[in-house]
Amino acid sequence: MFLHKLPFLADDNYNKFMKNKLYLMVILYLLFACSSSLFSIGEKTISLGGDAIWKTADYKDGITEVSLVRTGSVLILSSGAGAGNSGIPRRTTGLFYNTERAKPAPDLFLSFDEGHHERFRDSSGNYQIYTSPSLAAVDRRYARSGAGAALFSSPDINRKEHSPLTVKAQGNSALFAANKRIGDFSIEFWLNPQNMENGEQILLWISSLPAQSTRGARAASTDHIFQRILCVASKNRLQWSFLGFFLSPDVRQNLDIIIKGQSVIVPKTWSHHLIRFDSVTGMIEYSVNGKVEAIDYATSTRREGGEVYTPVAGEGGEFVLGGGFSGLMDEFMIHGGLAPTPAVQKYPLRGGRIETGAIDLGDGSNSVIKVEASGGRTQIQNAKTGSEYKRNGRFLFSDDSEMQFFIRGSNNQYRWDSAWYPVTPGSDIEGAVSGRYVQLAVDFYPSADGESSPYLEELRVTYMPDEPPLPPARLTAVAMDGAVQLQWRSSPDANTLGYLVYYGSSASGDYLGEDAALGASPVDVGKRNIVIIDGLKNGTLYYFRVAAYSRKDPDRIAAAHIDARHIGEFSTEVRARPLTGLSKR
Repeated sequence: MFLHKLPFLADDNYNKFMKNKLYLMVILYLLFACSSSLFSIGEKTISLGGDAIWKTADYKDGITEVSLVRTGSVLILSSGAGAGNSGIPRRTTGLFYNTERAKPAPDLFLSFDEGHHERFRDSSGNYQIYTSPSLAAVDRRYARSGAGAALFSSPDINRKEHSPLTVKAQGNSALFAANKRIGDFSIEFWLNPQNMENGEQILLWISSLPAQSTRGARAASTDHIFQRILCVASKNRLQWSFLGFFLSPDVRQNLDIIIKGQSVIVPKTWSHHLIRFDSVTGMIEYSVNGKVEAIDYATSTRREGGEVYTPVAGEGGEFVLGGGFSGLMDEFMIHGGLAPTPAVQKYPLRGGRIETGAIDLGDGSNSVIKVEASGGRTQIQNAKTGSEYKRNGRFLFSDDSEMQFFIRGSNNQYRWDSAWYPVTPGSDIEGAVSGRYVQLAVDFYPSADGESSPYLEELRVTYMPDEPPLPPARLTAVAMDGAVQLQWRSSPDANTLGYLVYYGSSASGDYLGEDAALGASPVDVGKRNIVIIDGLKNGTLYYFRVAAYSRKDPDRIAAAHIDARHIGEFSTEVRARPLTGLSKR
């Protein structure tokens, strides 16, 4: 530095010089810090974290709250069953969700989201669920949809606990209730096998149906038909067998049908399986990951056009899931109808939306300065969580997942006259949105392949509060004949529109006077800071205070008997007694 070029400085002088320089640097730093903070004087911020956004949500569609992405809760797209198939219009755009047909209400639905295998239940209420200790529950990190999945670990079907999950119909409303003729039906589930070895049993339904002089091979030596639906692994594919299940209209003949998929089921990878029966044509169709793999016909001709054989459920029927299977299963459903070909993406491509309730910024028409956000993109699959985090800016990620943010303001929390205003988090929007109340909305869009979702961690609204002006200072009162002259120093607030003079004579703090020629208390004297209040009674002691006011609220002006002025605090109180003979001016 240049100090090395000053040899004439002695050591003591040099030390003093350096100390002075250090003091100067500290003073400059504080000066710059203070000057920069002047720009934020008066600003206020309201923050909403993930769980707070959820609790204050006025509207939510296709969004759920999770706690496995960040240290706290975040909001992401829902991956639960039917998340992409609601058929509800997007109320902000007027567009309907892209769905070909409504999915029928499930006859049986096992979401496996309950968190423990002993709490697994059929949400439709048609079936009773029994589980064994060999069954376990996993959380959403391992699940394909929703908050959890079932973990099966019984590769040996001969083991004692080879029936980890049993399903039995309760009541006649169940599709597979005893002695019930079944029309259209569909069975679907997600599967994630550990090894996919030959013979692993995914599903088994067994029942016994009394024979009626049938000519089917299975009824030749017994008075009952043994019925079975079996889904097993065969050469890394799934094979379905329907034995004694499809019967002729007179229940005297039955068909055995075996149908097998073509796609290899990859271990440790999720795949969706759907098999459905059309009772009009007799067609049995098996799809893997939304693609039709095999078709057969339960008809007298074994092709389209013959007499249709339809299912009849026997007595004592029960489903056994995962009896010889090792791996994960999720979203197991049976439908009493033809389920549509599913969208097999993890997250619905239509996206989701959340809107907060009205956020009260405090009295006045406050001006929003900016909206800030933090969040990112996440992909949760097979316990591996990939995450990308950012603050502010446009929340558009490389895989096309995205969030879009909106805000609107109003002075009435029950009426939102202004349209949604799109914002880029972190960018100034001062002057575009104002009001006592604001509402935030966020649209969530998944990646192009539907396998990852954006997530929202926090929202922050920075605004300039429309606070009432500060009270005038140094109020003085001079008694006159039938009047009092008041004078004060103007309020320092630049938005002051005028002053109100409050007066009364009953007691200190009572400002209900009606004697003044200018009218009853309070008297609006405009922007003057010196005024004579005449028409007062001589010999009476009057008490005075003055308050400044700012803008007038248009919404409140429209309401009858409501003072639209934004009134600040009182000044200090002064008092004076008009007397006969005192100067009038």
